[in-house]
Order: sequence, then C-alpha cells, then structure tokens
Amino acid sequence: MAASTRKTTRKTETFTDEERAAMKERAQEVKASARRSSRADKAAEDEAAVVAKIAEMEDGDRAMAERIHAVVKASAPGLAPKLWYGMPAYAKDGKVVCFFQSAQKFNARYATFGFNDKADLDEGTMWPTAFALTKLTAADEARIGELVKRAAG
Repeated sequence: MAASTRKTTRKTETFTDEERAAMKERAQEVKASARRSSRADKAAEDEAAVVAKIAEMEDGDRAMAERIHAVVKASAPGLAPKLWYGMPAYAKDGKVVCFFQSAQKFNARYATFGFNDKADLDEGTMWPTAFALTKLTAADEARIGELVKRAAG
C-alpha cells in the first residue's frame, strides 16, 4: 500500500506531458537561436517560426493568433516575434513582453494572451497579466493593442 501511495505522490510532483513538451520546445528554440549568424537572419527566422507555429494551431485559436500577431506588430513594431516554450511571443531586448498560448497547448478550456514582468503595465498594487480568450472582437483587438503599446514602453 505504501509503495502505491508513494508512486501517486511522485506523479503529482512531476510535469505533465504537455509541460515536458513545452520545455523540450524551449530547449530547441535556444539551440536554434545560438546557431544563427546575423541579427537580420535571426529576426527573419524567428518571425517565420512564429507564423509557422500559428499555422499549426486549431482553427479558432489560429484565427485569434493571426489577429493578435497583426495587432502586436501594428501596435508595437519594436517588439520582435519569437517562439517561447513553443508559443508565439513578442520580445523587447531579448526578453519576452507578451505571448499567446493556444487552448490546445496545455489542453485548456480557453486560449490566453499574457504579459511577462518585462511588460510595463504596473497599475497600483494589482493589475492583470493574462487574459482568457474564446474569440476576439474589434473591441478586444483595440484593448490588446493599447495594452501591448503600453507594455512595450
């Protein structure tokens, strides 16, 4: 009985298959980035990787990711698209500012658009850093554009 309990305990302390896959993707991203020669090549390859990752998504998430990609590029052209744990992300000075996580990434109920601590969104003592998305309206896109512009500083 104790061995069975121990096994269950270990399982709860390990990563899920999805989390392990994300970590492997991140390791591959870091290796690929180190192999690139020029900044222009790196930027072009990073953007192509983001567009390819978006194309792999299921229909609903893909449509949202395509719109978010366009909104981020228009709102904060200084942010560089890149993959981050296998997710489309946008970085400033090499640090991820914001990212899109499809619902299928971790078998979630909804997609997420989030901001990392590099984002300049501080507002008092509490502010949101991630938003659940089931679809995007024009108002949502406008709000995301404003937040991204502010986050990029």
